[in-house]
Amino acid sequence: MGLTKSENRSRIRRRIRKVSFGSQERPRLSVFRSNKEIYAQIIDDTTGKTLASASSRDKDLSDVKGTKTELASQVGKTLAKKALDAGIETVAFDRGGYQYHGRVKSLAEGAREGGLKF
Repeated sequence: MGLTKSENRSRIRRRIRKVSFGSQERPRLSVFRSNKEIYAQIIDDTTGKTLASASSRDKDLSDVKGTKTELASQVGKTLAKKALDAGIETVAFDRGGYQYHGRVKSLAEGAREGGLKF
């Protein structure tokens, strides 16, 4: 019998995490996407600490109207602003097992527009 959608995503995620590792100089930008919301955080894997985070549920993004893809772009820009304020310029992108398409791509492009490099 084949794998379910979530089992397949978990397998892809494990494969990605073997190569993607966040350090102090280049932390990891991790993305989680639910059906309604999108979350992103910048993580230093050596210490296990979250350095910056943003989501579509943040209070400053609650007044933003539009599609989920447009909201994901705003989340990326907000995360980039928080990261630059914390002194982070380059990150390693971890798409979390999701395809680089739609909301995940929009978040990444928003973060690039905000000034992050990956």
